[in-house]
Amino acid sequence: MTNESTTTDSTRVDFAKAAPKAFKALISFDAAAREGLDPALVELVQIRSSQLNGCAYCLHMHTSDARKAGESEERLHMISVWREARNFFTEPEQAALELAEAVTLVSDGGVPDAVYRRAAAQFADDELARLLALILTINTWNRIALSTAKAPGTDQRGARR
Repeated sequence: MTNESTTTDSTRVDFAKAAPKAFKALISFDAAAREGLDPALVELVQIRSSQLNGCAYCLHMHTSDARKAGESEERLHMISVWREARNFFTEPEQAALELAEAVTLVSDGGVPDAVYRRAAAQFADDELARLLALILTINTWNRIALSTAKAPGTDQRGARR
């Protein structure tokens, strides 16, 4: 018996090819969001949002990118439990992870004022706006990858194992 909720259709649309303008616009938005943000912070946020969204494709890509950028295995293993492992993450990283969770899970009650204030205390307005944009882009990428059944390890940028 096949579980229909976990089977995928390999004939799903190739988003980049079928909607090249939208794809390029998202790439530009993503690049603008990252500009000036700490690359380690960028990967942490993308990994956490991808974990919450259950996006194996993006999780594989961003953990690979983080490793290539010098991120430790120890910290990568602690991202999903960062609240219990705060000593592994800086105050700005903790604030960014908390904001990423709130924005990613926005349907669970919005972004609480305390979460927003904590992030605002750690980042200048322009950084905070780019951090929010980054969280929005990874959530969009997650939804594209999940909707089109992208397989982990098939990143065309070369982040394969």
